[in-house]
Amino acid sequence: MAMAKQPQTCQTRRFCGHSSFKAHPMPRQLLLHKVPFHLAILAAIIWQACQTQPSWCQTINSEASVPFSESTAEPVVASANHPESSVALEPITVDPNVTTAHLKLFVKPLTVDELEVEAKGWQNLLKDNVEEITSLHLRIEEITAQTANLKVSNRTDPQQVLAESRTSIAGNNAPQSDKRGTNENVSTILQTSESAGPSDAETVSTSTKSSNNETAPDSTQVPTLDSLTAQRDRLSSQLTELTLQKTEISQRFEIVLNSLELKGGDPTEYRKYNNALTGVALEVTSATGMWQMLASWLVAEQGGKRWAWNLVRFVVILLVSYFGASILANFVRRGASRVKGVSQLLVNFLSSFTKQISMVVGFIIGLAALEIDITPLLAAVGAAGFVVAFALQGTLSNFASGLLILAYRPFDVGDVIEAAGVSGSVDSVSLFSTHIRTFDNKLMIVPNNDIWGGTITNATASTTRRVDLVFGIGYDDDIDQAKTILAKAVADHALVLKDPAPNIRVNELADSSVNLICRPWTRTEHYWSVYWDLMQTVKQEFDDAGVSIPFPQRDVHLHQQ
Repeated sequence: MAMAKQPQTCQTRRFCGHSSFKAHPMPRQLLLHKVPFHLAILAAIIWQACQTQPSWCQTINSEASVPFSESTAEPVVASANHPESSVALEPITVDPNVTTAHLKLFVKPLTVDELEVEAKGWQNLLKDNVEEITSLHLRIEEITAQTANLKVSNRTDPQQVLAESRTSIAGNNAPQSDKRGTNENVSTILQTSESAGPSDAETVSTSTKSSNNETAPDSTQVPTLDSLTAQRDRLSSQLTELTLQKTEISQRFEIVLNSLELKGGDPTEYRKYNNALTGVALEVTSATGMWQMLASWLVAEQGGKRWAWNLVRFVVILLVSYFGASILANFVRRGASRVKGVSQLLVNFLSSFTKQISMVVGFIIGLAALEIDITPLLAAVGAAGFVVAFALQGTLSNFASGLLILAYRPFDVGDVIEAAGVSGSVDSVSLFSTHIRTFDNKLMIVPNNDIWGGTITNATASTTRRVDLVFGIGYDDDIDQAKTILAKAVADHALVLKDPAPNIRVNELADSSVNLICRPWTRTEHYWSVYWDLMQTVKQEFDDAGVSIPFPQRDVHLHQQ
């Protein structure tokens, strides 16, 4: 009986549990097909990650570079158990083109030791940038001196002019120990710039180190006025770009230092270095050089163009915020007006408050579009809050009273009130004051604290109101006749309410008259119409009926002796 041929197998180890490995047979064909497929997928994932997040790749590379121990197959970490094995950390965020938002995310999980490494890396990057700026600035001064000598000198030997200009510039700006290195750097920049075309101008002086490695042409070539001007323009443009890059590096350096300080580190020395280099002002030896630097800044991507675009965004955001705040305020007004029981005073306040808050938020967003960090401003406002509150005690008291008026609603817009010695109709109420329009159309602005701290008389809080009238008749007149005239005048008036019934009584026996009160009821908005009409009608009826209205009299008796 023939035996079936067994397929060839290979032994692979699969991890089982936590302490042992177990060998399982796997078909060789399946193994050979799976391994390349898995490797291809893994390579594609790593390539895609490196294309989208280069900083992550730097992190992976830095982690992969950590040495492994042969015996334990674990990364060697410098600790108390391994004092002799120290690993030099490398910075992973020193990319001048990284955005501030991404940099804040990158440094957030880092420890103090790692942030120290990052700070050192940004410090070195800032140092290299300032060294390049210094070299370019010295070269621009040299070219400016050469140009001036060519313009004002009548010598026929341009080589002598070139030699004297270089000697004077190098002697005035560099120490004796550094003259040779500085002259070699600026000479290399000059020679390379003369040989390069306009398209290569940016590559020539991007880095002082790279420019030192380039091959310089014949240094005996005599520069002309046009060539010197062209070189100065190119170097000024490069100087502007490097200066803008220095600002970007300084800002990102400060982000790392803030994170280091927040986690307990000491960024004092780094911050002093950053402030010292950021505050360096490069001198401009002539108005022409200043104009060239300004013109280069205006056309630079990270200079004038960037700020112009930021300014456009700022203006657009302000306009959108203004119109958006108005639309939102109207929406809030309509929505609040439909809520039952909400006063017009509260509706106006919510609408105004919504508009103001929306515009403030828009202004803050506009400042962010200008790339202005408002965090220090907000921190300063918070720190000065106590001082401001102490200085504005009266204003804050009015603010609190305004909130209480809005909450308890003792009056509404359009109500006739008497408060703080002022009588009139409520025109508007803000958080700090109440505007009252008097009956003679004068606008009175009363602090809310004076209104809330005193007695408030609201004449329009009820729908009906009693009209109090007093009429005096003589002691010889018929009281019943006078009461009949009053009752008829009240009953004939169309605006007087039947219910409650009017009250007509003898109220006082005064010195010169018998005073009768007449108290009809009417709607609140008709109060003054009823008051004035009844006064006129009763006077006319008394005159027709012969009822006298006495007035105070004084008899003077003269005695002769």
